[in-house]
Amino acid sequence: MSDVLSAIQAIQARAPGFTPKVGIILGSGLGGLADQVQDAIAIPYSEIPGFPISSVHGHAGTLVLGKLSGTNVAVFKGRVHFYEGHGAGIMSVPVRALKALGAETLMVTNAAGSLRPEVGPGKLMLITDHINMIPGNPLIGANDDAIGPRFLPMAGAYEPDYCERMRSTAKKLSIELAEGTYIAVPGPMFETPAEIRMFAKWGADAVGMSTVPEVILARHCGLKVAAVSAITNLGEGLSDFPLSHDQTLQYAGVAARDLGRLVLAFLEGI
Repeated sequence: MSDVLSAIQAIQARAPGFTPKVGIILGSGLGGLADQVQDAIAIPYSEIPGFPISSVHGHAGTLVLGKLSGTNVAVFKGRVHFYEGHGAGIMSVPVRALKALGAETLMVTNAAGSLRPEVGPGKLMLITDHINMIPGNPLIGANDDAIGPRFLPMAGAYEPDYCERMRSTAKKLSIELAEGTYIAVPGPMFETPAEIRMFAKWGADAVGMSTVPEVILARHCGLKVAAVSAITNLGEGLSDFPLSHDQTLQYAGVAARDLGRLVLAFLEGI
């Protein structure tokens, strides 16, 4: 908890009196939304105690405070992943600091591979549930009852009202929005064709290497969650196109146009 308090103090020193209502974590190649924040105050993660710095291209490592669609937001431009050599709780301080600053909602975005051929690169998928294959989880260890319960129910982790609002918002904007279950894997290698077939049989619709630990942390401390994947590729074995991180960033940029419109309109109703 001391790291969270130190993080809060560092943020408040740069933005006195600012209270975010919504936190937004931007995934690989999706950082452009942070450039639209009005009255922006940008704080490098390196200046906030307990905020981890990513080693991955496409994750800038900056907290941007300000307004989007008239809503006070804290935009996390980049995240750190389990595969970078950290435990599953590496995003604990950012998420818990967000809640302690007064936020009510966490919106999570990511770049993901689709397990459904009809949901191809450049499209968006609303996450309605998840499967966690990342070793461990951020709640392992002693529980702080002041933050959240020891035994956390995960039914409805993705706020049903927010899911419905996302659907209606996408429809109004004529944005094609698939939906389904996201499976989180440790990475950093892409999956084998056999793994993709297995995940599909388990009921997964998209696969990625993030998000679930952040959702667990958010639900534990009482934040409501909305989450959207930017589909950057089809899973291995579903396409002849070779997978690469460059492809991830390229198609995340394509999907980011619709994602930005969707997020801005969604925030108008918060």
